[in-house]
Amino acid sequence: MFKKILAAAATTAAVFAMSTSHAADMTGAGATFPYPIYAKWAESYKAATGNGLNYQSVGSGAGIKQIKAKTVDFGASDMPLKAEDLDEAGLMQFPAIMGGVVAVVNVEGVQPGQLKLTGPVLADIYMGKITKWNAQPIAALNPGVKLPDADITVVHRADSSGTSFLFTDYLAKTSPDWKNSIGAGTTVKWAVGVGGKGNEGVAANVQRIKGAIGYVEWAYAKKNKLSHTQLKNKDGAFLQPDDEAFKAAAAGAEWTKAPGFGVVLTDAAGKQSWPITGVSYILMHKTQADAAKGLEVVKFFDWAFKNGAPAAAELDYVPMPASVVKLVQANWKANLKDASGKAIY
Repeated sequence: MFKKILAAAATTAAVFAMSTSHAADMTGAGATFPYPIYAKWAESYKAATGNGLNYQSVGSGAGIKQIKAKTVDFGASDMPLKAEDLDEAGLMQFPAIMGGVVAVVNVEGVQPGQLKLTGPVLADIYMGKITKWNAQPIAALNPGVKLPDADITVVHRADSSGTSFLFTDYLAKTSPDWKNSIGAGTTVKWAVGVGGKGNEGVAANVQRIKGAIGYVEWAYAKKNKLSHTQLKNKDGAFLQPDDEAFKAAAAGAEWTKAPGFGVVLTDAAGKQSWPITGVSYILMHKTQADAAKGLEVVKFFDWAFKNGAPAAAELDYVPMPASVVKLVQANWKANLKDASGKAIY
């Protein structure tokens, strides 16, 4: 099964790693969270325009490093950079897509969506305080579910990850112990567990290891047929992940008040809000050394905003609302310049 997952990932990567021989072809690197939808968009954009995208799904931390080093045309991160960090690096950022992170398990006898977990219980599992699947805190949430007397193997990201940021930010908001001992970030000092590189690596490890628990973007869970859990949200409701729950979490986002569109949607209020919802951001240099490449990146995301909603819905991502797209387009016009200071969009 592990080989099948790797083969599938390799096939997807082969489709996505489109030729860079065309003058307008783009390169990007970063978050694995949006990789499935960027792959889908890139394939359709290539068919529509002839222009390709080579995107490296290497994690948010690596994507930030690569855009700062100017080795790619854009970076991607699921943790928004702060205004001072953007200014220092000469970068601007904008939101491209929204989606959800889910807890996934490999527990004998437990069906997808059957197991219920809360933030504090999930935090205790990831801190190594709960080590058995039939432990009282888990059993108390799941009356009637036959839980095995089996060890829990925690799986986390081994790389610098925006998905980890969303997951740990949620745990920090719901568990004081987690907040005080581990905290939130793209990288943290994990108390226990084994690492996997990218959403792909975590998904593969969970599927391979009996008794495992991990966290991945929802599209990876669906694609690899992983058993997801319900999660309790801020209003006390246990929910199944889907695009409507992600939309509900995003509904209250105050985009105009957040510098650099830096909205964090974890633990959002609302009965229907999925508790680990996130935004994936694109990072570009304000001054574009290659104005044609910079314009092509903008044209790609502009095309995706206008034409990519059906593909996003198919993969259970949430497209950016029209009102936010207008703000993003205004941001492009105001901030993206060529070497002479002329607007490129």
